[in-house]
Amino acid sequence: MKVWTNTNTLDGLIDDLVITSSKQEAEVALLGSKPITLDEFPNLKGIFRAGVGSDNVPIEEAKKRGIKVEFPSEKTINFILEETANFACYLIMRMLYINVGSLSPWEKYNRSFLGNRKLLIIGKGKIGTMVMNKLGSMLKILTYDVSINSQDELEQMIKDADCISLHIPASPENKGFFGASKLSLMKNGASLINTARGSVVDEDALFKELESERIYAAFDVYWKEPYEGKLKKFHPDRFFMTPHVASTCDEFLRGSAEDLRKLVQKLKNI
Repeated sequence: MKVWTNTNTLDGLIDDLVITSSKQEAEVALLGSKPITLDEFPNLKGIFRAGVGSDNVPIEEAKKRGIKVEFPSEKTINFILEETANFACYLIMRMLYINVGSLSPWEKYNRSFLGNRKLLIIGKGKIGTMVMNKLGSMLKILTYDVSINSQDELEQMIKDADCISLHIPASPENKGFFGASKLSLMKNGASLINTARGSVVDEDALFKELESERIYAAFDVYWKEPYEGKLKKFHPDRFFMTPHVASTCDEFLRGSAEDLRKLVQKLKNI
């Protein structure tokens, strides 16, 4: 079966499969985070999403057309979830220690004890909960989830937080969720971490705040990828960027490649 892809995530791991650049010939579509239009794939029999996000997968339309949609296996997903949480923890710690001193001139900056710093986790799904559990012994944790807390509670939490980590899905109601009003509530010197989706933050509003040199941010996800937007001018000091790699460990990659092979074999047998 011929596999078409819009991601290089599994490059070098699926050389045994037949890869095509033709949407007309494609029988299986391997997706990263970019969307596809099913009308361009007349012979498509299956879709495999190399990740856990589903916002770019036309699930309902595919079902109507008899196209099988699959995601990584539970074993592979566990690697994705935990490594994304680990990476979020790395970004959080990096930003909490962003201003510790200078080499030239040799100077040490005053800072608060880490155990007194407050981390706000927005979204208590699997990844957000993992981050909470991993950093709970090191920081004071605040959590907000739309199913539990009120908007008024969130406003005060944003004001109190030294670092805010986003773990909410991309959805129409979450577009620009963290916009100008919420950004303005952040205390001076606080950091915003995003390993969820670029669209949940208002890009223009974040640009204005970073330009004012009032806050910091660290993102692994963007509004368009590869990201070449205006926020790139602030990297690496005020806006630390990584190229959507939070979940990209060997175990996730090899597991996804094997899960894709199983889907291809399953479709061959139909």
